[in-house]
Amino acid sequence: MSLADSKFIYFVCSLILLCVLFLVRLVESGSIVKFLPGFSGPLPFKLETGYVSVGETELFYLFVESQGKPLQDPVMVYLIGGPGCSALNGFLFQTGPLHFKLTDYEGGLPTLELYPYTWTKTASIIYLDLPVGSGYSYSNSSEEYSASDLLSANQTYMFMRQWLDDHPKFITNRFFIATDSYSGVIAPIIAQEILNGNKAGLKPKISLVGIISGSPHTDSMLEDNSKIPMAYQLALLSDGLYKSAKKSCHGDYIDVDSSNVECLEDLKVISECLELINDEMVLSPKCATVSPTPNGGLLLPSSRERDYWCKNFDYLLSDIWANDESVQRALHVREGTIKEWYRCNLNLSENIYTYDVSSSIDYHRNLTSTGLQILLYTGDHDLVVPHISTEYWISTLNLTVDEDWRPWFVDGQIAGFTLKYTNYGYRLTYATLKGSGHSPTEWMGMQVHEMFERWIHFYPL
Repeated sequence: MSLADSKFIYFVCSLILLCVLFLVRLVESGSIVKFLPGFSGPLPFKLETGYVSVGETELFYLFVESQGKPLQDPVMVYLIGGPGCSALNGFLFQTGPLHFKLTDYEGGLPTLELYPYTWTKTASIIYLDLPVGSGYSYSNSSEEYSASDLLSANQTYMFMRQWLDDHPKFITNRFFIATDSYSGVIAPIIAQEILNGNKAGLKPKISLVGIISGSPHTDSMLEDNSKIPMAYQLALLSDGLYKSAKKSCHGDYIDVDSSNVECLEDLKVISECLELINDEMVLSPKCATVSPTPNGGLLLPSSRERDYWCKNFDYLLSDIWANDESVQRALHVREGTIKEWYRCNLNLSENIYTYDVSSSIDYHRNLTSTGLQILLYTGDHDLVVPHISTEYWISTLNLTVDEDWRPWFVDGQIAGFTLKYTNYGYRLTYATLKGSGHSPTEWMGMQVHEMFERWIHFYPL
């Protein structure tokens, strides 16, 4: 064999090896989904799904590339609440490009339609199943299922570094942490880990710009203690009952002395008043307890017509769709890794998860000197994370008011109220959604989309 032949064979072998390595990298980076059961025709947006290994945990994600200018538009990781709720909750009910078609459902696999208020029009979004046990994420080690707030924050950070390493074309894009509900507690912790990693020179560097949090859980005691004042403001409690409870309980409705009989009696009456109120949205029915029966029991909805106006019906469709074998194949879910998909894994949140961060206010305070951009938004009819609790802890950050409390508008109508703070480059915008409940993206999609579009492009609300 001549020297020229040897060089040619070496070149060909090297080329084959590079192709193999490239294909392996593609597999590691995820799989492209072109069709989804329930949606007619090819998807008119780029959807990728895959797993990223963090230790012995396999974290599942859905990535929707921006439908605008993907190499210029921001990239964000989107974390759902619970803890234990699936990424599909954000993808199908909040900010993703598809929603279920509810008007003509007659059983079987639900159909999907394009959602006009998706954030992916101008942002690339990674919907992440976190912690392990949520959605399609899994682990081969039973010990990995012992999740916690701090562990979830760290795993999100490790996930993002690995994901960006697998998707280098997005490394220079502006990066945001977006959260809903309970995940709000870990958002500032993730941000701090990213900043610390960048400072230490870890690669890839994450170009963190800010945080976007809807109904952000931040401080358990503060939020729980704000529920009764909030219920009073919403006219769910009488003036006399509220004032009596405020006086007898000394403003503390959670840590009550067992000898304080008067406070306990007031709280018992208040509990009875709020028992059949939907905490997530006080204007909507509490679907599992529609009406009392003559014998004191509770009557559940019996007909499909009644189910349709119950928000839980929407969630039922996700259970049917996400557990369908054809759907899981289309999403490239690894066969045999989960027994059943749950929109929200209650076993995880109630029996497994460790709530080791009771308050993340100090983490937010530490970020006020970093120059980050923060958007916090809440519904004004939410008793889960009352807006008054969010407004209170924001006021403790000792920021300068840049724009005072004012209404903001969509289509000429007041969509809510907003307030803007600054601190030497750090900016925090707070907004309420008028008439919205918990997770405003699910109740006021059009208004929240308008808010997001303005804020992400540096326009005032």
